[in-house]
Amino acid sequence: MNHIKVLWVDDEIDLLKPHIIFLEGKGYNVTTCQSGTEAIEEVNENNFDIVLLDENMPGLTGLETLSEIKSKRSTLPVVMITKSEEEYIMEEAIGSKIADYLIKPVNPNQILLSLKKNLDHSRLVSEKTTSNYQQEFRKIAMDMSMVNTFEEWAEIYQRLVYWELQLENIEDTGMFEILESQKTEANSQFCKFVEKNYTTWFDGDDKPVMSHTLFKEKVVPQLNKEQPTLLVVIDNLRYDQWRAFEPIVNNYYKKESEIPFYSILPTATQYARNAIFSGLMPSDMEKKHPEWWLNDTDDGGKNLHEEDFLIAQMKRLGLDYKTAYHKITSLKGGKKLVDNFKSQKENDLTVVVYNFVDMLSHSKTEMEVIKELASNDKSYRSLTESWFKNSPLLEIIQQAQQLGFKLIITTDHGTINAKNPSKVIGDKNTSLNLRYKTGKSLTYEDKDVIAAKNPKDFHLPSINMSSSFIFAKGDLFFAYPNNYNHYVSYYRNTYQHGGVSLEEMIIPFSVLKPR
Repeated sequence: MNHIKVLWVDDEIDLLKPHIIFLEGKGYNVTTCQSGTEAIEEVNENNFDIVLLDENMPGLTGLETLSEIKSKRSTLPVVMITKSEEEYIMEEAIGSKIADYLIKPVNPNQILLSLKKNLDHSRLVSEKTTSNYQQEFRKIAMDMSMVNTFEEWAEIYQRLVYWELQLENIEDTGMFEILESQKTEANSQFCKFVEKNYTTWFDGDDKPVMSHTLFKEKVVPQLNKEQPTLLVVIDNLRYDQWRAFEPIVNNYYKKESEIPFYSILPTATQYARNAIFSGLMPSDMEKKHPEWWLNDTDDGGKNLHEEDFLIAQMKRLGLDYKTAYHKITSLKGGKKLVDNFKSQKENDLTVVVYNFVDMLSHSKTEMEVIKELASNDKSYRSLTESWFKNSPLLEIIQQAQQLGFKLIITTDHGTINAKNPSKVIGDKNTSLNLRYKTGKSLTYEDKDVIAAKNPKDFHLPSINMSSSFIFAKGDLFFAYPNNYNHYVSYYRNTYQHGGVSLEEMIIPFSVLKPR
């Protein structure tokens, strides 16, 4: 504490002697001066941790002094103290990025609180967050031992995401490691739950909203001809990534409702996203629309008919809404939609599929730079947030708010950092995905996978009579025995999807209204 240096600037500094003695008794080193000019000289010559600055002084005013200090030491926190409650002074001070704003007369404890808030903030938050998570850790562990419904799993996962975001910036990295091990245990239990229950979710009433029921159950009730709706599907978006940039969206939109829903298996774009737009499971897509559906082993793009699937679903549901569909796969495509977005006002429903997060997670496998930038979940979230702040998608959302659109943000599946290999053997026609495989005569480690030996039970197409699917559990990825070590080192710690994990299967659906 003795190292904390405070500069207190006030033309009546002698009257504040009791306050200064109080702070020095608490271990603060207080330097005083009586004018803005003196303050600027002190800041030039010494390294202070914080400045207490009177607003109403002869000569240079507090605001003028603030401006000079910030031009020289932009990161130095300044607490403005003033007799005036005039709004314009407050606005000027806040606009100049003050650390705090106090109205005279101030008492010593107010000053102490402001200093603690600005100088001790990270330590105090760290200690409190650590203490709170330690309590919550025990509760989550207990709940996890008893959880037995899809609603409870969604709730536990959201609690884990909440604590991940709370703990990521604290000083105690040990707590973060404890959370990581709790997430690993949660995924282990979740995989057992999915293995036992997934095939029962297609019949009866007790089932989650899933990819193929999302549009009918959750999007359609939001549509009306009085207000246009913008449905944004951000490919490959996890709950924690949505939480990271949700505050930016909140500047323009207020959340009306949010639910977690479940991606179908495989948690891969050609299955899950086609299921959203068709309102059908993959085996039904293959039967009803063979002209649009391609299996893993077929040549050609697997997601070329989403718009066709969407139009067919709306027709099947008897919906008469003017609809436009846009798939954005490049910066140029995003900017083009920004330039023409006003014309979308004529539609009842505008669908925008944004592929950036998917491209990012795949490019992480291929590009060393992305591997560096997204080496773990924290940096991956940060990279997603940074992209969003500077993306055409944010401009689209801003325009939608100005034009009065209702906004729906969702995704088709999440993704997981694949850390551990699992050996698999298949013939040359086996699919290539690292988190699921489909083919015949697959050999694998039973404990590492959920196996769909009869794809019909999972509502998946059979490429031939002896085809099966396997889905990797937790953070595993499939590796062939040939050239095994090279393959493992190349793909370890990359973001993949297609398998069974909380991160891939439990994903957000958020409805927002313009501010």
